[in-house]
Amino acid sequence: MSQNAVASRYALALYQLAKEQNLLEQLEQEFKVVEQVLNENPKFLTILKHPKVSKDAKKALVKDVFKDASQTLVNTILLLIDRKREDLLLEIAEQYFLLANEARGIAEAKVYSVRPLTADEEQALSEVFAKKIGKSELRIKNIVDNSLIGGIKLRIGNTIYDGSVKGKLERIERQLLQAK
Repeated sequence: MSQNAVASRYALALYQLAKEQNLLEQLEQEFKVVEQVLNENPKFLTILKHPKVSKDAKKALVKDVFKDASQTLVNTILLLIDRKREDLLLEIAEQYFLLANEARGIAEAKVYSVRPLTADEEQALSEVFAKKIGKSELRIKNIVDNSLIGGIKLRIGNTIYDGSVKGKLERIERQLLQAK
């Protein structure tokens, strides 16, 4: 079974458990903390995956680092350690976010722009593109990309809406090359 499928199963089980216990928001916030810890401290995951570090040491470390987290999250990480699937932690978090957002009618979007967007611009983009994809809202992550020259490029899942000057110039170039 692929890593993605395994992560999806863990995330689905966690989502269903959180839903039963009314912990959806809490678990989502805790997963964001886990994601932040792993991204800011890549050696933490290296320690969790290292074969020479005992399971007991790994579990003690997890209990110490995530002592303020819910028992549900801590138990999940401990289970991953027992099953030697620590490397799935970030992917499980991502899958959990997708499930929670899907239930709320929210989609994640990355917006690439030459300058940081204002709150009003993000709100306007959210309203327009949420309707296009049948969602109630978009959670926008703005990424500044000076290579775009101007305009924006928006990515929602696997779909890219390219309204950048760079994208338009590339399309014109392709049309000119095909016309030869």
